[in-house]
Order: sequence, then structure tokens, then C-alpha cells
Amino acid sequence: MFLMLFSVWLILNGKITLEICLFGVAVCSVIYFAACRVTGFSVKKDWFFIRRIPYGIAYAAVLFWEIVKANCAVVRVILSGRKPDPAIVVFSVPLQTEWAKVLLANAITLTPGTITVSVEGDRFRVHALCSDFADGIDSSVFVSLLKKMEK
Repeated sequence: MFLMLFSVWLILNGKITLEICLFGVAVCSVIYFAACRVTGFSVKKDWFFIRRIPYGIAYAAVLFWEIVKANCAVVRVILSGRKPDPAIVVFSVPLQTEWAKVLLANAITLTPGTITVSVEGDRFRVHALCSDFADGIDSSVFVSLLKKMEK
């Protein structure tokens, strides 16, 4: 959060000098620690998110690739002329945190051909355009990446 504040400070000033940087560090430090007291945010939480940046980048890359693959699969179903055989699949995942479950539900919904219908505890209900789209969804690459991010 401090780095974001300092970056905004530098962008709004339009130039970088020693005076601007020193004054920016002072102002951003005061704002950062005031925000920590008011919102319950902490330096520990900041480091928690900073350490997960590489995982977030990897997750975004995998999500992009899975969206491309799912688009191709949906196009094949449409162009083949075969009737889709929709299915609703219920499965459990070993994710502990709410944010990991939300990320998984969003990833499932963002990939064409599948949509998360509900999440109740650790049980996901997913609708798939074709039953083969739902194969292995409970052990997908998203689940393994999110488990790593939770640690």
C-alpha cells in the first residue's frame, strides 16, 4: 500500500527530485500508518500480498490460457453441429479461505462453457455446456494454484 501511495505521489508531482522523494516518503508514511490504524490494515498484511504477486501473475496467465482453450472448445461444439449435453456438477475443493473460493468461482465462470451456479461452504455447483467440460474441474490447475497462494 505504501508503494502505491508513493507511486501516486510521484505521478501527481510530474517530476522526480530528491526533495519531492523525501517529502513524498514522509507524507506517504503518515498516510500509510494512519490508514493502518483506522482500517486495521498492517505491514504484515502488506507483505502477505506482496509475497503473492508472482502467484497472482501466474494465475492470470493460466486463466488467460484456459479462457483461450475453453473458447476453442465451445467453438468446436458450435461448428460441429452436435447438440450440447449440459450437465450440473457438484464437487468439493480443499480451499480454506473465502477469497480463494471466490477466485475459483470467478475463474470457472470466466471460462466459456462453464458457470458457477452456487458456492456453499466448500461445495461448488457448476453448470457446464457439455458434460466433458466438467471433467476434472475439481482438480483443475486453478485449484492447485490457489492452494499454493493460500500457504
